[in-house]
Amino acid sequence: MQYSPHDYQKYAIDFIETHPQAAVLLGCGLGKTSITLTALNELMFDRFEVHKPLIIAPIRVCRNSWAAEIAKWDHLNGMTYSLILGTKEQRLAALRQKADLYIINRENVQWLVESSGMPFDFDMVVIDEMSSFKNHQSKRFKALRNVRPFVKRIIGLTGTPCSNGLMDLWAQFRLLDKGQRLGKRIGQYRDAYFKPDWNGFTYSLLPGADKAIYDKIADISISMKTTDYLQMPELISVSVPVYLDAWEMERYSKMEKDMVLPYMGEDITAANAAVLCGKLVQLASGCIYTDDSEAMLVHDRKLDALEDLIEAQNGRPALVAFWYQHERQRIMERFEGARELKTDQDIADWNAGRIPIALIQPSSAGHGLNLQEGGSTIIWFTMPWSLELYQQTNARLWRQGQRAESVVIQHLTAAGTIDEDIMLALTSKDLVQSKMMEAVKARLK
Repeated sequence: MQYSPHDYQKYAIDFIETHPQAAVLLGCGLGKTSITLTALNELMFDRFEVHKPLIIAPIRVCRNSWAAEIAKWDHLNGMTYSLILGTKEQRLAALRQKADLYIINRENVQWLVESSGMPFDFDMVVIDEMSSFKNHQSKRFKALRNVRPFVKRIIGLTGTPCSNGLMDLWAQFRLLDKGQRLGKRIGQYRDAYFKPDWNGFTYSLLPGADKAIYDKIADISISMKTTDYLQMPELISVSVPVYLDAWEMERYSKMEKDMVLPYMGEDITAANAAVLCGKLVQLASGCIYTDDSEAMLVHDRKLDALEDLIEAQNGRPALVAFWYQHERQRIMERFEGARELKTDQDIADWNAGRIPIALIQPSSAGHGLNLQEGGSTIIWFTMPWSLELYQQTNARLWRQGQRAESVVIQHLTAAGTIDEDIMLALTSKDLVQSKMMEAVKARLK
């Protein structure tokens, strides 16, 4: 297929070519993969500035996006690649294979750097979904940081750079510029732009710190929102209240207050606030894990509400996002024909309209899947705290190629429970991220 880039794509390609360190913050559907591959193609074969690039991406994206895009476009014809996936022997064979570029999943970055026994001689690194390196304590971050001085060019791609707030930015930009803009150590960043909260564990921005951060990173960052450049279907987001009865709310309040829930002859306990949070989310969804990791049913209010929404679809397919495995099991038991999207065949069947109710787990399938051909409705059985996972999952349907005039996102929200807090948190995080994206937004001439 002939590649005819839009003006915004030409701008992004030029930005990558002219910036050895770049944060390219593109919304879903803007073609970040084809943009990056086009820039790589020119840097390798026209300018001869890059000789051995490494692409780091989620495992599904390695297989389904990068490889497919190379095969899709005429101007990339002849570009060879090696997928560093599979068993240890298969990964080593892929590293030894002669290719123009190498593609590895992010979980194997530490192995590549520390255990493969192969020299890290890549002169350019592309981090697809750069936000997966936002944790400065993660092994993948530390491994890549250790070899960063040997890399001449590095590009970070993501549409959700700070889904949990601006603290997320430090690790990502530490990899990009080796600490030049936001400091070489996380402590420097915290001291310069944040103040500790009363609990000593979280931090709040100092007055004017957000603008100072944006100014620091603006020279190597561009941001493009999907709605600015593509004709997108209308996005309709609604909250569907689910009401627990008096006894169920009493159980919920008991756990919330005492961190212990006597139920069915045993005590279900929450050791700390984080565990309590998870227990409350489970109670809101209708089933809670005991201390022995057994799922104990409390109510079916959300399942009943989900059934009403499915019936209202009148045969149209629906994508249902779940969080806990007991939710998956209960949904599949209630609805005949429901299937979790796990394999390439599942995805093909969904897009072909052969699955009436498809289940998706955001943390395992929130990135890199094109599901827009199979339906235009997503129902959140349980919402995550992560704005990144939330937005990326919604973007499986709300993206370029969606044929419906509107995409409907429905949230099953148990009234008076932590579900309402999650909705508020996602809204608050989205405001922070939107301000950051606007600050470094690309303005095409």
